[in-house]
Amino acid sequence: MSDPNINQIAAGIRLLLMDVDGVMTDGKLYHVPNPSGGLLEMKGFDTQDGMALQWLAWNGIETGVISGRVSAGTQERCEQCGCKYIYQGHVEKIPILEEIFLRSGLTGAQTAYVGDDLTDIVIMRRVALAIAPANARPEVKAVANLVTEAAGGRGAIREVCELLLKTQGHWDDLLRKYGVHG
Repeated sequence: MSDPNINQIAAGIRLLLMDVDGVMTDGKLYHVPNPSGGLLEMKGFDTQDGMALQWLAWNGIETGVISGRVSAGTQERCEQCGCKYIYQGHVEKIPILEEIFLRSGLTGAQTAYVGDDLTDIVIMRRVALAIAPANARPEVKAVANLVTEAAGGRGAIREVCELLLKTQGHWDDLLRKYGVHG
């Protein structure tokens, strides 16, 4: 953790935004032939990340993605995870961030963003909690308030969600819900 006030900042987060490739996935894209002769794009998402995103939604923390790539798989996965804001095909992310702020009524002071590449830095500088997964570019890690132990697509989002849930007092209720005592 680069910022000693991470828990205090995390306690005030009402919106978690993320990049997709390299954050929700490991960044690898697989192109395989489909029956019509075109190519099908495949990527893998971490199931534990998805569950944790749903927990955020249950606890009133909105989530969303801003991705430069367009992918049907991303759309489906984000819908499954309860993401309220799904923006794809946007390399220029500032106008999208401003649109999300307008739609949500929230501000940068209430927002966390997880990004792994240079295009994410402009967003990271406009939010309260800038987070980089372990596999992020060095330039991104240098801007981040927090670098996760886990890599993108390998639990980084789960780690962020647990931080938010714990600092906002929801974690113990989740443990009780699932019969975990301690």
